[in-house]
Amino acid sequence: MGRFGDAIRDQGRERPFPVYGSDGELLPRCENCWAYFNTYCELDQWSWNCALCGNPQGLSSQAIARYSHPQSCPEMMSSFVDLELPVEESDEAMQPCPVYVAAIDLSSSEEFLELTKSALLASLEALAPGSLFGLATFSHKLGLYDVQGPIPVVKNVFIPPDTEGTLPIELEDVMPLSQFLAPVETCKDRIGSALETLRPTTSWERTTAAGQGLEGVLMGGRGFGVAMEAILNYLGSEYGSTFALGRVFAFLSGPPDYGAGQLDTRRYGEQYASKREDADRALLPEQTPFYRDLAAVAVQAGVCVDIFAVTNEYTDLASLKFLSVESGGSLYLYSNADDSTLPQDMYRMLSRPYAFGCVLRLRTSSEFKTGHSYGHFFPDPQYENVQHIICCDSYATYAYDFEFEDTKGFARHGSEPPIIQIAFQYTVVLPPEELSDSGLVSSIRGKHSLKRRLRIRTLQCGVAQNINELYDSVDPEVVLSLLVHKVILASLEQGVREGRMLLHDWLVILTAQYNEAYKLVQLKNGSSVIGQVDVAFSQCPELQSLPRLVFALLRNPLLRFHEEGVHPDFRIYLQCLFSALEPSSLHRAVYPVLTSYSTPDKQAYPRHSLSRAALITSGSPIFFLDAFTTLIVFYSSTADPTLPFPPPHDCLLRTVINKLKQERCVTPKLIFIRGGKDDATAFENYLIEEQDVDGSGLTSVMGFVSFLEDVTQGALEYMKSGI
Repeated sequence: MGRFGDAIRDQGRERPFPVYGSDGELLPRCENCWAYFNTYCELDQWSWNCALCGNPQGLSSQAIARYSHPQSCPEMMSSFVDLELPVEESDEAMQPCPVYVAAIDLSSSEEFLELTKSALLASLEALAPGSLFGLATFSHKLGLYDVQGPIPVVKNVFIPPDTEGTLPIELEDVMPLSQFLAPVETCKDRIGSALETLRPTTSWERTTAAGQGLEGVLMGGRGFGVAMEAILNYLGSEYGSTFALGRVFAFLSGPPDYGAGQLDTRRYGEQYASKREDADRALLPEQTPFYRDLAAVAVQAGVCVDIFAVTNEYTDLASLKFLSVESGGSLYLYSNADDSTLPQDMYRMLSRPYAFGCVLRLRTSSEFKTGHSYGHFFPDPQYENVQHIICCDSYATYAYDFEFEDTKGFARHGSEPPIIQIAFQYTVVLPPEELSDSGLVSSIRGKHSLKRRLRIRTLQCGVAQNINELYDSVDPEVVLSLLVHKVILASLEQGVREGRMLLHDWLVILTAQYNEAYKLVQLKNGSSVIGQVDVAFSQCPELQSLPRLVFALLRNPLLRFHEEGVHPDFRIYLQCLFSALEPSSLHRAVYPVLTSYSTPDKQAYPRHSLSRAALITSGSPIFFLDAFTTLIVFYSSTADPTLPFPPPHDCLLRTVINKLKQERCVTPKLIFIRGGKDDATAFENYLIEEQDVDGSGLTSVMGFVSFLEDVTQGALEYMKSGI
């Protein structure tokens, strides 16, 4: 895998928030590299020099007049600006109402539909006034609901069973879009009434329609692919006129197994059939490009797709994920309907402010360039380093690594520092109340307004003069984030086993290079060793957490083997979740935070290692584990029986829990366990440091200690080889 990328820390005088302004279209741009003018550019009365490429260029008379009053120009005050852009004529004619469509799987169970109804009723409460909502169902037929009349009316179209088939009729001819999309404000109760009419299709209906019934065994009936393609084309015909952003919520209870886009789930049972193929690699690639191609249709239609899969059967999310990830949506997986957080997740997602129609572009100064980019976006088919994002919120995270342009690296001390410029163009919908607050009252009561904005952040980076400075500037959470992105990519291309090996080798090489840099180990005659390998990075505090993070990542279901019970769909779900998390959240997901409390109102220790030994030696009665998607409160078997269980709602521990739940992009599952009385497996599974790194169970020596010994031996061999 080689180097995983350089961690660069901004050394500029940065504000935590941008300076806002208008006239973004007037911001000068470099004629050579197209970078935007910023505070790091050299400026005189008539011209300016680009801070990224050094190209000199003249200023227009309008810019000269503008910059004669620098205090009124955001780009002269800060290197972090957010400027309003003029609304294009085509946008002015656009109805900026947000459009939401729920596509519900009827080839399901009563429990699945009850959960889906609860989630949608919760989401209706979160939608802004003026939003439009459409209800569709799919099985062996596609149903469109008209909820604008006194009684909900559904019109169905049968889905062709063949794998190349499309609907025999356009949905616009089945039901005009204006009839399908109902105003949430006036139709909320009718939407609820329509949801109450939903029933699962019977096995008789599905087998008869599919023509694949065999001795009463159900085969086929979930025409998800055709349904989604038809809905996206249905909405896309009105993109730019009826709506500016569409969101489709797709609720799945199992794999698409009917019509175009159906997936062959037999490969799950056959993954070990070939002795020549990595079994964990067999289920990671997509088996058909259908859903990746459908994502391109969604992007063109201005529609973001969120997939909510509620199932414990193999659904092949490896193929389905592209529809959500590349359209700017999210992929959620719930193993059952009983304890699912789907309603809370939907309400949380829709309550957050979002941007849409986004274009992200990163530029660098000439010494280096962008290597890989990571995140949920759609790469521009024509321009490099340009990503299109249909929809995103403040939790959305994108990562880049860099490469030097040549072997010289960065210029020597005394030259201009390297610069990164991030340009993000986006649109927001302002509801009527915000327009009123800003004095921009619309002529039409209740009408939303579109605002197009350009956010630019220019970062001047410090350059380490030696390896010690480089190590001292490391941010371990950022390094972990890049590691996760890279091992996901390696796993998809070469398999989980190869991804694990590359991650292990990375730590071995880092350990060897660190010991050589600090001259902690010397080789005599190329074989005998003088000194002891420092695998704990005792000379560099910034690196000390990395061995534990790498060990934890190797023990994470993301990289564990299928033989340990890791479901392939859960692995894909983790890939999608982890690739969208910001570094501090990802840190908790990989290596959970374990805290102890002497009482529910008093914290004992803020951090423990994830080991049984830590529990025993601390002597604390209460432990709280934050694994990002799961929160566990564990009472030791030796805890004083007078301590209230579960913790009271007004105690400190509950306050901490509630704060963490509010801050999450997903709703964490909260579990209370009383040691000695309840099954503690859920908690003990997180105590990974005594587990063997390869998952073969508890070892004769502690797992993490054994892992460090292995890294030490690998580092010695690496140094001896003189690579």
